[in-house]
Amino acid sequence: MHALKKKRSEFLRNGILVVLGSAIMGVGYAMFLIPHHFVPGGVSGIAIIVNSLTRLPVGTLIIVLNIPVFALGAKIMGRRSAVRSLAGMLLSSLFIDFFREVIGLPSATDNALLAAIYGGILLGIGLGLVFRGRSSTGGSDIIGQILNRYTGLSIGMMIMIVDFFIISASGFVYGQVEAPLYGYIVLFVSSKVIDLLLEGWSFTKLVIITSSRVPEVQEFILNTLDRSGTALKSRSLYLNREGETIITVISPKQLVELRSFIKSIDPEAFIIVNDTYAVLGKGFKAHHVA
Repeated sequence: MHALKKKRSEFLRNGILVVLGSAIMGVGYAMFLIPHHFVPGGVSGIAIIVNSLTRLPVGTLIIVLNIPVFALGAKIMGRRSAVRSLAGMLLSSLFIDFFREVIGLPSATDNALLAAIYGGILLGIGLGLVFRGRSSTGGSDIIGQILNRYTGLSIGMMIMIVDFFIISASGFVYGQVEAPLYGYIVLFVSSKVIDLLLEGWSFTKLVIITSSRVPEVQEFILNTLDRSGTALKSRSLYLNREGETIITVISPKQLVELRSFIKSIDPEAFIIVNDTYAVLGKGFKAHHVA
């Protein structure tokens, strides 16, 4: 009974995320992307190009263009994979036409750069919420998975290649070099926003330090930065020399202090720094987006 209740709660949560994300995407397209004919890649990008030539509703075009994509995806990838994307695609398409054709939301700005940036932000927020709702909007996602099967290239790489060609095509259709340039801005901004929503904001840094002055570095981390860490036995592949490697998690501000200190005592030290999106344990508060 508890498992069933949890499953229903998760289904409701995912449904709300997909609806909310689709609505935000619809506003982004209606107020920023479609009025300026910006092509963000994917099937929606093709739909915007066709819309600029025929004035047919973008949302309707997205649904029509996705029919063969979903049919092929269901045949090659399996029905479950294709069906997961169907709800997100239909909802986002309907919201685009609702805000653009039914309500008739006006363009938010005449400035093309602002439209590209804020259109990319809303598109990224919308897609990020849809992805977190365990759905997608089809298009490039499915095409990327299909091409991955036959080329061996990663899905992410295939999606990027597909989007690149679709955005570039807008330059030939519109006869403007600037058209694809704005499209690349939309793609870049939306990708970054999606990553932020899915992975969260990095509040801490994971630092891996290999140094000949381990005791001094350890002392600085423990007493000056008031942090802890882990010292692991290690061996240099190049020098074939035994030593210790320190692993610690600190704030960006502390990273500046730590790097400066290590540089002053051991310029030869090897330091690796990574963004950390979730830290669980004493002294840290989890910021990861669940």
